[in-house]
Amino acid sequence: MQPRNMSMSGVVDLAAVKAAQEAKAKAEQARAESARQGGGGAVSPADLVIDVDEAGFESEVLQRSTEVPVVIDFWAEWCQPCKQLSPVLERLAVEYDGKFVLAKIDVDANQMLMQQFGIQGIPAVFAVVAGQALPLFQGAAPEQQIRDTLDQLVQVAEQRFGLTGLVVDPDAESAAPVEAAAPQIPAGPYDHLLEAAVHALDAGDFGGAVQAYKNVLSDDPGNSEAKLGLAQAELLQRVQGADPQDVRKAAAENPDDARAQIAAADLDLVGGHVEDAFGRLIDTVRRTAGDDRDAVRVRLLELFEVVGGDDPRVAAARRSLARALF
Repeated sequence: MQPRNMSMSGVVDLAAVKAAQEAKAKAEQARAESARQGGGGAVSPADLVIDVDEAGFESEVLQRSTEVPVVIDFWAEWCQPCKQLSPVLERLAVEYDGKFVLAKIDVDANQMLMQQFGIQGIPAVFAVVAGQALPLFQGAAPEQQIRDTLDQLVQVAEQRFGLTGLVVDPDAESAAPVEAAAPQIPAGPYDHLLEAAVHALDAGDFGGAVQAYKNVLSDDPGNSEAKLGLAQAELLQRVQGADPQDVRKAAAENPDDARAQIAAADLDLVGGHVEDAFGRLIDTVRRTAGDDRDAVRVRLLELFEVVGGDDPRVAAARRSLARALF
């Protein structure tokens, strides 16, 4: 099926948006398939520590990070500090009972991954949350420092990204290797609703488009095309009728006003100024607190959905948001 939502072409990268949504949908389908085949999706403690190489990085780390934080331990056999740190991380992975998965990467056998993460020395520990990499620490850190860092990671993953971890069953058998091929997805009976939403977008009836996409999602919550279209339609609906001059003036005169900055960020994104929109909201997160801060964070995550998780500007903004939240 070809991408339909062309009303915003030239504003955001629709291909990246659709790819990001499809990746999330595949992860959801994989979890559902696992639940159907036994154990309700539960994993064994042995599945909490995995060896990962370059070939399996996308599925074992990036895709897995859409449901649970993945902590990466970059190590090598010759590295003495690694021999001190790795057993601690493995023990904590089991102790944290599914709140994160530990991925062990041998840098000697996976030089490309080492270069991509910009690692200068080992041991080095990173986390990947919702597809985005965050540096945690380097060297054989004290256990209490490791625990504090993991506690922060788990808290942010749950509260900010909605990742609640895995269900661990001590009696479950370790999962067999998963084939790389994605499960076949039967076509849903929603084409006419999706077409109606596109026609509404093209006609400027953003409210009608929003409702049409919501109708699809009420029956099929995992429909990636409807999620994509809804994010776009809601953005266009929010800026419809707004006076850009008034919105930008209010934002300039009230830098600490969360609502003013949110409205200006919406206009930034619709105008194609993606980095300006992200930067404006991240700066506002740093300056605000409480409900205002949370409202800004939520809007920023919504704009990430519109642009797409594969866009490097989203990756950079996610890292900046994590630093602002920590």
